[in-house]
Amino acid sequence: MDSLINAAARALAAGNPLAALDRVALREDPAALALRGIAMAQLGDLARARDLLRRAARAFGTREPVARARCIVAEAEIALVSRDLGAPMRGLDAARATLAAHGDRANAAHAGYLEARRLLLIGRLEDAAATLAALDADALPLASRAGAWLVAAGIAMRRIEAAPARAALDRAASAAHQAGIPALVAEVDQAVRAFEAPAARLVTQEDARLLGLAEVEALLASDTLVIDACRTVIRARKATVPLASRPVLFALASTLAEAWPGDVPRLQLLQRAFRAREADESHRARLRVEIGRLRAELESLAEVSATEDGFILKPRAGRAVALLLPPQEEAHADVLALLADGEAWSSSALALALDVSPRTVQRALEVLTAAGKADGFGRGRARRWMARQTVGFPTSLLLPAVLPGA
Repeated sequence: MDSLINAAARALAAGNPLAALDRVALREDPAALALRGIAMAQLGDLARARDLLRRAARAFGTREPVARARCIVAEAEIALVSRDLGAPMRGLDAARATLAAHGDRANAAHAGYLEARRLLLIGRLEDAAATLAALDADALPLASRAGAWLVAAGIAMRRIEAAPARAALDRAASAAHQAGIPALVAEVDQAVRAFEAPAARLVTQEDARLLGLAEVEALLASDTLVIDACRTVIRARKATVPLASRPVLFALASTLAEAWPGDVPRLQLLQRAFRAREADESHRARLRVEIGRLRAELESLAEVSATEDGFILKPRAGRAVALLLPPQEEAHADVLALLADGEAWSSSALALALDVSPRTVQRALEVLTAAGKADGFGRGRARRWMARQTVGFPTSLLLPAVLPGA
């Protein structure tokens, strides 16, 4: 490469896109197109950046596979930032293999880091951790190394492991400051604030208080029967009963937990689980059926016994009961927690991350927009969504995660 291309590449590596554009802005050769695309991405013009990188990849063609693969990796990174987690990411594995085969360790490792980051966003924690562990970490430049540590911190936070999360954040901060890129330092600072924010709210019959991630971790490690409304699961140490697909059963369980050690009148259970204003015989019959189903689900962890007025939750082995709720009550808190990362999400990416239908996400976005908590811009497939108010979000317990045993 010529001296101008080398100088532009060094400027981009240092996070100075304007200096890079000064050197290649008027050039149309493939290398200049690729560097212009990366510069435009750093400046925030993602649509222009993607167009330039695609032109560069076509110009490199099959005769220059390494340069073409680098363009594909850069385009995948833009897709990741744009929260377009589907088709644009599909060429990443092939590009990574090409780079590794031709000895480009740095860019191959960077491609692996991007894949780990995508897996984290959609909640595939085990796959993300495996991809991260397989990286050639020594080959990563400082900026990518900081990003990799942020991914490690995100995995630990969603697994509710406070000490590994803090250690990874410290290493990310160190790498970011060594890289000297202000935007990267700001990203790490945002992750630290998310880690230090309240993770959940512990509700008992007497009061409610906010818990940090370490306190939640200690609670889950105890012998307490935890009704976790953040993940819609009931836990007791390593035993878990996932109820995300059984909302009526979870509503009954959380209502019983909130009143524990007392009982809950039948009318209150009907109102919470079925939204019934009055109890007729059909409601009472349905309640008996659902209580029977809840008993079957909780058989190894607790009993649900009838009382004169209603029902009571009786944990086995003398356990206490704790009800965990999000730090603050919000409609569609899971969608808002994703939007609160500051990036612009497509509805399809939100649906992929939350493992729900696109229509479910669209309804949630309509509610959040009407409430003034989300904004949409663009049209059609280019439409993106961002949170307008993020007070109290994100919390790691609301972000997607496939937990062991769940």
